[in-house]
Amino acid sequence: MANPYVFIVGCPRSGTTLLQRIVNAHSQIAIMPESHWIPRLFDKRKGLTPEGLVTPELIPHLLAQPEFGGLHIDQGKLEALLATRQPALYTDFVVGIFDQYGETQGKALVGNKTPGFVRRLRTLHTLWPKARFVHLIRDGRDVYLSILHRTLKNLKPGVFDTWKDDPATTAALWWELNVRSGRQAGNSFGPNVYYELRYESLVTNPEEECAALCDFLGLPFDDVMLRFHEGQTKPRAARPITSGLRDWRSQMSAEDAKRFEAAAGELLNELSYPRAFPHLPPERVEIASRIRDTWARDPRTRYGAERKELRAHR
Repeated sequence: MANPYVFIVGCPRSGTTLLQRIVNAHSQIAIMPESHWIPRLFDKRKGLTPEGLVTPELIPHLLAQPEFGGLHIDQGKLEALLATRQPALYTDFVVGIFDQYGETQGKALVGNKTPGFVRRLRTLHTLWPKARFVHLIRDGRDVYLSILHRTLKNLKPGVFDTWKDDPATTAALWWELNVRSGRQAGNSFGPNVYYELRYESLVTNPEEECAALCDFLGLPFDDVMLRFHEGQTKPRAARPITSGLRDWRSQMSAEDAKRFEAAAGELLNELSYPRAFPHLPPERVEIASRIRDTWARDPRTRYGAERKELRAHR
């Protein structure tokens, strides 16, 4: 029952925020907000020795992370945590942060929701072998529709040159990369560690899916999960579980659907998502392949692992 207890991951715009709110409502577990700093500081060895031991220099680096402020853990608490865990491995220090967040929420178990961690499962599993992973998967065409309504930053597909001329193909490659990365890593961990959940089933059969998720997490089902929105004041947080917010069948143009399926049709088939155009002319698939190669060479794909994945799925 050690923390981090679970990581909720998935291609961005797949509904991970909804799942975070649902699980966070459970009486026994709190879900921390997005925390990209967890692997980032470890990878860059910010405030760490080469052996991964924490030094006092880590604390200012940690406090400088914009996301960390939302945890409401101040410098004094971090210094006290470091003082009681000397010498402290980075993994143990982060466990202490999770534990402290749980204390503020009145819950012993603490997880985290960071969608992009779907591409970092192997790193996280190495750091915390007992942590569970819940991978939320949504039909990529609905993910694309959701992306169109958001401001895109960092590694989301909007930063790539191909987005301007062919957003559907670019979004398809981005969705495929995230989903395949998560599935390939997660399936190697085994069913006690890795769990896949479909967004479509979650919003149409919430009680059944929440009960199954609790079983995976080793927790009793708590029906307050279905009422997470009650008492919330922010409009988005106050919205109950709702299906049909995006529907590619009625909201996506035929041309965009063709482009998306030419790029990621094989994955749609693997996931048993129905195809609008199961048989596309070879020239469309070839165009998608050329864009994939261009996208893979883009220097803004900062993680070498992502470039490797893109080439592997050509």
